[in-house]
Amino acid sequence: MQQNTPVDEKAFEAMDNKTILIFSNMRYDAPIEATAIFLARSFAVTNPVYYIEYPLTYKDYINSRHSPAFLARKRSFLNADEAVIDTPQPNLKKISLPFVFPINFLPEGPVFRALLKINERIIVKRLKTILKKRGVKDFVFINSFNFHYPDVGKALKPQLNIYQCLDPMITPYDLKHGFVSELKLVKESDMVICTAKALYNEKSKINKNTFFVPNAADLTHSSKALDKNLPAHVLIKDITHPIIGYFGSIERRLDYDMLHKVIDANKDKNFVFAGPAIREHIPEWIFNAPNVYLPGAVPYAEMPQMLKGFDIAIIPFKKDEVSNTIFPLKLFEYLGAGKPVIVTDFNPDLQDYTYGAVNFCADAVSFSKAINDILKNDTPAKQAERLSVAQQNTWEIRAREIIVLMARALANKKQG
Repeated sequence: MQQNTPVDEKAFEAMDNKTILIFSNMRYDAPIEATAIFLARSFAVTNPVYYIEYPLTYKDYINSRHSPAFLARKRSFLNADEAVIDTPQPNLKKISLPFVFPINFLPEGPVFRALLKINERIIVKRLKTILKKRGVKDFVFINSFNFHYPDVGKALKPQLNIYQCLDPMITPYDLKHGFVSELKLVKESDMVICTAKALYNEKSKINKNTFFVPNAADLTHSSKALDKNLPAHVLIKDITHPIIGYFGSIERRLDYDMLHKVIDANKDKNFVFAGPAIREHIPEWIFNAPNVYLPGAVPYAEMPQMLKGFDIAIIPFKKDEVSNTIFPLKLFEYLGAGKPVIVTDFNPDLQDYTYGAVNFCADAVSFSKAINDILKNDTPAKQAERLSVAQQNTWEIRAREIIVLMARALANKKQG
């Protein structure tokens, strides 16, 4: 596997103050924090960054045109002069795109691809207008898992055109046209960055300039849970300890069969699953278990208070071909909060980055054993070890790794 080897300082200087465009599959103000947003913030410490939001369709416009959120930003969608919006970071701007046509319902084929080109021209025109007015000529373009628009980067003619693959495709919406579009992106990009080795193994067969750079954590946020004066979240403050907690979406990825056995075997403990519940994926027993609490969706801003109330944090994903490609953001967030962590062994990549500070379990028996061992034997020294691991896996470090890869790619392109 290609390694993120250092480059000489002269090559690295090629990225000094270089403008970076990130075309994300997530809106900047989405309730779920995403890899692209964390990277944009980290890049913006040293570079001008434009975060391009996922475009709304005319169908979205019809459905939301009277909502306060839409009305507050209406002019940014319709007017290129007002499409660049400030964020709390001076170096980071977000860009609103004009409306595009809703075409995903169409079958794959020439008609869909022709209409997609029209949508991409709409997007590219807005971006070229903004770049010209701001005097941006040399820049790097990163398509962060927005494979629905595979030709936008190429049409902008950046110095580097990069695709970041974050997950496998699993939703019907993505699957309908995603395989064709993503294959095009992977083939034609100057570089491909994957957040899991399984994704790297797949994409590197198509593009030799593929690299593995895993997800990380925003420790400035999750470490707030270490504050002795921070209260536990109001939604769980009255639950009896010990509390075994999970923070994130409650959906298909969880191993409910294993959890049923673990929860049933630990009736003297309470289990909290804080996050939006996707009911069609959740078995009925979990709603009826007396020691299970589902407080609902909790804003990311309130994550530290929720983690503060956990005695142990868990990631109980089932083992399958999908989870094998998941490098969850919450892993290092848990560690950055100082919490003992138990994870099912769904992705071997994780063990390479946690250096023995995390308990990996294959089944319900070992999961229950880990819970009881931690409750009896956790120490301040072990917490310090967890914090040390988290500090080696920050978004600042990951951004530096990617900038090094960019610098090397730019140097290689100049050399011909």
